[in-house]
Amino acid sequence: MTATAHFVAAGSYRSVRIPAKGSFFKKLLAFSGPGYLVAVGYMDPGNWAADLAGGSSFGYGLLFVVLASSGFAMVLQYLAIKLGVATGKDLAAMCRERYSRGMALGLWGMAEVMIIACDLAEVIGTAIALNLLFHLPLLVGAVVTVADVLALLVLQRRGIRYLEGLVLILIVTVVVCFGLEIMFSSPQLAPLAGGLLPNLSVFSHRDMLYIAVAILGATVMPHNLYLHSAAVQTRDFGSSDEDKREAIRFATIDSTAALTLACLVNAAILIVAAATFYTSGMRQVAEIGSAYELLTPLLGVGIASGLFALALLVSGQNSTITGTMAGQVIMEGFLKLRLAPWARRLITRGLAIVPAILVIWLYGGSGLARLLVFSQVVLSVQLSFAMWPLIMFTANKSIMGAFVNSRGLTIVVGVIGGLISTLNVWLVLQAGGAGG
Repeated sequence: MTATAHFVAAGSYRSVRIPAKGSFFKKLLAFSGPGYLVAVGYMDPGNWAADLAGGSSFGYGLLFVVLASSGFAMVLQYLAIKLGVATGKDLAAMCRERYSRGMALGLWGMAEVMIIACDLAEVIGTAIALNLLFHLPLLVGAVVTVADVLALLVLQRRGIRYLEGLVLILIVTVVVCFGLEIMFSSPQLAPLAGGLLPNLSVFSHRDMLYIAVAILGATVMPHNLYLHSAAVQTRDFGSSDEDKREAIRFATIDSTAALTLACLVNAAILIVAAATFYTSGMRQVAEIGSAYELLTPLLGVGIASGLFALALLVSGQNSTITGTMAGQVIMEGFLKLRLAPWARRLITRGLAIVPAILVIWLYGGSGLARLLVFSQVVLSVQLSFAMWPLIMFTANKSIMGAFVNSRGLTIVVGVIGGLISTLNVWLVLQAGGAGG
């Protein structure tokens, strides 16, 4: 059994039957699910911090970054789908197989940093949500997040379809909450439309660039490239090229629909922040707690703050599910090391809780917003270490065979990868200049 076969709880590999005959929609339903597992990572608490900071500080000026990042994500997740379906191996296992031991271990280390940074955002977001909804102290809320491992274990034992179903319900909850927030905030359409156009001043404004890269890191989640290449293999598609093409086609529809939903949520967070805080002159509302306190009085709607906190709690718990699954893929793929889900969860969550508790202890809630945005910048910087191997593998005919990237696609993903890497280098140079 391959690492991929083992990763998704026992019995999940090739566990979802694909009807040999049937309507388009019947087959689409069978393939639908992995895209929504992946989409969760694109609307986690880290996105909230980055989008809130962008909307309150720069209005609609960074809305184009949300849209562009979502487009990049769709293309990269398509490559992950192709790799998983065409080779039968996930990205981590392919790195272990194709690279030297030293390089593979280095990439594994980077991937673990990704998981910890992602989990850190979930710890912070959940702790803040518990504080806002139930007045639970932040320190207690951070520690309580360890308990989510119990719920995760129960879900994994029920099978992949139960996980996918729960994830979809939670995503819909977030979408409904922010659909209402958009309605309450009544954004002005002309400035909003202007925000869809590229704003080149992002390259000359260090703070704007920092938030833009944080949005990029929060939107294009590197660990999802590993997860998606494994999750598509829960479908029992055939081994012929025709079967694989069908699997890629339907999995891409699933992924694109799910990521479009995630894009709408991210855009909604930034739009609500711009329409509520930026237009009111409150241009430093980067903290989730401050946004919660100000939404109801500024919008004049009693449930506005409650919906905001509920969506935050749901997104944090949703991301916990897929973050743990991605961690399993990464560890088993790179190291062939199999840990029980509860052990993997406790290790990752324990490493993420330490910096959160230290910041809460030293700075209280005020330091959590900066730590949350910083975690997303870390994810963006780490993205290259997952993205470039994926691009190179899918452009290699000896690996992909008939499913190798076309020359046009290779150029497109090369430009995307180059742009992402350049933005990250630019950010590091800007930070170095500030430090000097």
